[in-house]
Amino acid sequence: MRHVRLPALGVLAVVFLSAGWAQNAAQHLLNEDQLKKAVPAEFFFRGQKAATQLRNSTGFQIADGKLTMASLVDTSGYSTAVQQKYQGLLITESKLNIGGAEVAPGQ
Repeated sequence: MRHVRLPALGVLAVVFLSAGWAQNAAQHLLNEDQLKKAVPAEFFFRGQKAATQLRNSTGFQIADGKLTMASLVDTSGYSTAVQQKYQGLLITESKLNIGGAEVAPGQ
């Protein structure tokens, strides 16, 4: 399972960097202290909570101050059905266009 998580984080990082560059408004990537403040400690799903992995989190802030971030979720100890479904989270405060699909805040 560990082999799946590292490539997944790499893909998420590339998506975020690409989305930021495509919008031509990327101000900066979040540093470790900013991530500690912004990334939630837990992720709520299907009536359960799981801790997020700060070490496997990334994010950026665009020129108007809005944040977009991703993190892997620590689902160890959960059934394999949960582990396969909930591997990460994406939080955005602005619209993103990823592969031609628009993702709005709250989706």
